Amino acid sequence: MSVEPLPDWVVPPPGGFTAEGFLRLTGLPPHTELIDGSLVFVSPQEKWHSRVINLLTGQLDQQAPAELRADREMTVRLGKRQAPEPDVVVVTAEAYAREEPSTYYLPQDVVLALEAVSPDSEDRDRDTKPRKYAAAGIPHYWRVENDRGRTVVYVYERDPATGAYALTGIHHERLKTPVPFPVDIDLTAVGRRGQS
Repeated sequence: MSVEPLPDWVVPPPGGFTAEGFLRLTGLPPHTELIDGSLVFVSPQEKWHSRVINLLTGQLDQQAPAELRADREMTVRLGKRQAPEPDVVVVTAEAYAREEPSTYYLPQDVVLALEAVSPDSEDRDRDTKPRKYAAAGIPHYWRVENDRGRTVVYVYERDPATGAYALTGIHHERLKTPVPFPVDIDLTAVGRRGQS
């Protein structure tokens, strides 16, 4: 009986993975992220998670000005050992249309990073990832949570003086904010037919 060789990513290299090496790995489970040089695997999505990503990606893309586009589940290469995959990003239209690199965005491309919190991602989405997004200079961060069946969006803006995010609003039922562009989204529409 022959033994199949282990994939390259099963045993990390000394010092952990770099973003460059991570982006070349093949056969990784879907939505694997690189945080602090370590691979982070995610559990299967719950229905709410998938539906809220669909709604927000569609609405943000429709409401964005011509120079911006929304995209879902794309890696952002933040630094040498950081390559997370936000659930939704709003990027420049130029970056969205760019053919290379085709598998990730750079921090300067990103205007907004958004994470929909799952039970296994709560600490990363509330603490680790927003700190890394802010340090990379991404101006806006939204954290979306399921509060007993109600969608809640926590909106943050990066303070240029401190380099950290400051909470600018908590939205229930309706997300209405003027930045990074005027947005008005009915949060009760998550999963409703006819909604993106």
